[in-house]
Amino acid sequence: MRNFSETLYDAYAQEFRVDELLHEVKTDHQHLVIFKNVIFGRVMALDGIVQTTEKDEFIYHEMMSHVPILAHGNVESVLIVGGGDGGMLREVCRHDTVRRVTQVEIDQAVIDMCRRYLPGHSAGAYDDPRAEIVIDDGIHFVRETQQRFDVIISDSTDPIGPGEALFTESFYAACRKCLNPGGILVTQNGVAFHQMDEIRQTGEHLESLFGDWHFYTAAVPSYVGGAMYFAWATDEPRHRRTDIATLRERYRKSGITTRYYNPEIHFSAFALPQYVLKAVGKSDNEYL
Repeated sequence: MRNFSETLYDAYAQEFRVDELLHEVKTDHQHLVIFKNVIFGRVMALDGIVQTTEKDEFIYHEMMSHVPILAHGNVESVLIVGGGDGGMLREVCRHDTVRRVTQVEIDQAVIDMCRRYLPGHSAGAYDDPRAEIVIDDGIHFVRETQQRFDVIISDSTDPIGPGEALFTESFYAACRKCLNPGGILVTQNGVAFHQMDEIRQTGEHLESLFGDWHFYTAAVPSYVGGAMYFAWATDEPRHRRTDIATLRERYRKSGITTRYYNPEIHFSAFALPQYVLKAVGKSDNEYL
């Protein structure tokens, strides 16, 4: 393998030079490859789609974890659906207020290979005594569990193969059942410029289930095509409207040092461009 060309879109792709192939395997669920690239460091792809890289993973993981946790302000329990590379677990475990983290990953091989080849992602988080790792299908888990959580983070692949079920109304409804009062659900939702149909469909599902829903953004270079979008859903509208002074104080008290996230980024991340607002049926940015 000399070059890796991503297969997410039929008519458009990004290509990485493979400087060293570290691992390639067909697991029980998907094709996994990990390779080195001089710019992005170690890169992991599943079924031809880049999932994470050493160079820019901190942007994605910080924004999916710290935004809901600091907006909520009193998170003790977190569910991570997916996230086998361990980066989300690492960031959640940095919050001392979190007493319990359950991670549900469908493919044990992803965890095993990432602990071996991308150890900086989890950075020891899999050994944190607060963490419970469950190997199961995410939608099956949220349908069957009796546990409740303050925050649910759906760190899924794109809606292809094993990740497809995690973009359905039934999955979001099951997540709502698993949330404590005032709990927050966040999900990765792709790059809006290329995946507007998925953004629009997610908005429709969330509007039918939650009292407050929106999207927020971050620019992650290896997710090509523009800003990455994260869906946000809760029955407590005040969380999304947490003022910047409160965010600054919570961030300070957390004692966490970040590389991308800060309260100003958090606050501004919910401002959406007009073409996205129109697509999801929102007239303006509401709380800004």
